[in-house]
Amino acid sequence: MMQALRTLIVDDEPLAIERLQILAGQQEGVSLVGTASDGASALRMVDALAPDLLLCDIAMPDLNGLEVAAAIDKLDHPPAVVFVTAFDRYAVAAFDVAAVDYLLKPVSPERLAKALARVREWRATERGSHKKSQWIEEFWVQNRGEMLRVDAHQVDLIEAERDYMRLHVGGRSWLIHQTIKSLEERMDPDRFLRIHRSKMVRRDGIVGLKHHGDGAWSVDLGEGGVHRIGRTYLHDVKAIMQR
Repeated sequence: MMQALRTLIVDDEPLAIERLQILAGQQEGVSLVGTASDGASALRMVDALAPDLLLCDIAMPDLNGLEVAAAIDKLDHPPAVVFVTAFDRYAVAAFDVAAVDYLLKPVSPERLAKALARVREWRATERGSHKKSQWIEEFWVQNRGEMLRVDAHQVDLIEAERDYMRLHVGGRSWLIHQTIKSLEERMDPDRFLRIHRSKMVRRDGIVGLKHHGDGAWSVDLGEGGVHRIGRTYLHDVKAIMQR
């Protein structure tokens, strides 16, 4: 018999709390220990009740869900955090606070069940021993009405597309609302390399460099195609590749 996840629901909308209470109550192995309607109350209840899981809204007045998650992340034994929100625009910030999952409202029973399975896996393999890297380890991307976790180490190419960045993984791609400058600062430089004002590539995906005879160079990503190196970045790219 699985141990019940002691769960705290945090949302500033009473109807949203009621819906999550019903959904969570239908799931096996969930024990509701309380609800909170604002971030400050949530932190007091975490301190008093030591729940295993927070099902937490993000857009709340005063202390929002991201700030709540950041605060409890400093605890010796923090509960798992699953964000439940109507907006996908917070997905980039979610990986800063190590959210276990990111659910879009309205949440289906099937999607909640998947999130609970991830929480149990997180508790079994990571809780207490996982050290959060200073580099981005994962992305949350919208995919067919839900948020999908993408391992940053599997991203082949990142390229600017208007006000967004497109992440390429194999033959698939997703858009995230982010700038290449901010991504460059947060992607592991031992794994990723800026080659152009609008492109970054995974270093171990580079098959080779190509010289075009006109002073221009490109990186060859094999099945990921050939991509021109910006002149500003050429010296650094060649120096890194020759190490």
